[in-house]
Amino acid sequence: MLSQLTIGEVSKRSGVAASALRFYEERGLIASEREGSGHRRFPRSVLRRLAFIVFAQRIGLTLDEIGNELAKLPDKRTPSPSDWEKLSADWLERIDKQVTELRRLRAGLTNCIGCGCLSFDACWIANPNDRKGRAGPGPRSWV
Repeated sequence: MLSQLTIGEVSKRSGVAASALRFYEERGLIASEREGSGHRRFPRSVLRRLAFIVFAQRIGLTLDEIGNELAKLPDKRTPSPSDWEKLSADWLERIDKQVTELRRLRAGLTNCIGCGCLSFDACWIANPNDRKGRAGPGPRSWV
């Protein structure tokens, strides 16, 4: 059996702060065993789970969504590459939507941010008499 890792070793290997590791454990996203002294010991497979958590957060999943996804993984064995592939396959549509939205925002940022604040001279066609301002605060064309 491979040796287990301390919280410090997991933090160093994963790049995730020890405080975040304790928080993730409290939320049920990762698990450790306790020694007689009360120190946490993590299986090496926790590194994959942490990589998954970090990646999932970067694409915008909430911790609740991440927990739901991780609950689909097997309990009695280390997840295989196939398990991870199945889990992440559903994210492709979400990522594609985010890419599309970011491209739309990028295009708008250089021309008009859609809120009527740049100039009435420049925005008179898209926003005559500041009608978008009556729809509410913020960049109305982009929210």
